[in-house]
Amino acid sequence: MSVRSIVSIEIRAPREKVAALWADPRNNVKWMDDIDRIEPMSGELGMPGSKYRFVPKKDGMAFVATVISIDLPNEGRLHLDAANVAVMVTDRFSAMGPEITQLVSNELFTFKTLLRRVLGVLARGRIRKAHRKHMESFKDFVEANG
Repeated sequence: MSVRSIVSIEIRAPREKVAALWADPRNNVKWMDDIDRIEPMSGELGMPGSKYRFVPKKDGMAFVATVISIDLPNEGRLHLDAANVAVMVTDRFSAMGPEITQLVSNELFTFKTLLRRVLGVLARGRIRKAHRKHMESFKDFVEANG
């Protein structure tokens, strides 16, 4: 069992700028309010094959991110791994005009135990709401730094 969440959002900034801000993991703490810091683990930060840890604030969940692929300014793919869940993230950037970018963020949550699978399915609404909140925060970050 898995849970998929897809968020589509328009950002007032050129596609190249949006994709570049997304691709730099150091920016995550600037728009993800539940992340305290990132810790590089291996490889060149943000490049395919590199790994880094999301260190949460307070009681959040720690994830290890692996950059699967970067095809800027078109797409970026990450794999996030935590104790009870793995998340495949595919974010695509499309120019809707010279100053408007459509970001389509696709997250596939795969739960690692039977109990987590049941809880994950029951929490679909919260997962999707949190995903939308993160994308809205990213939009606000980009538009404030554009």
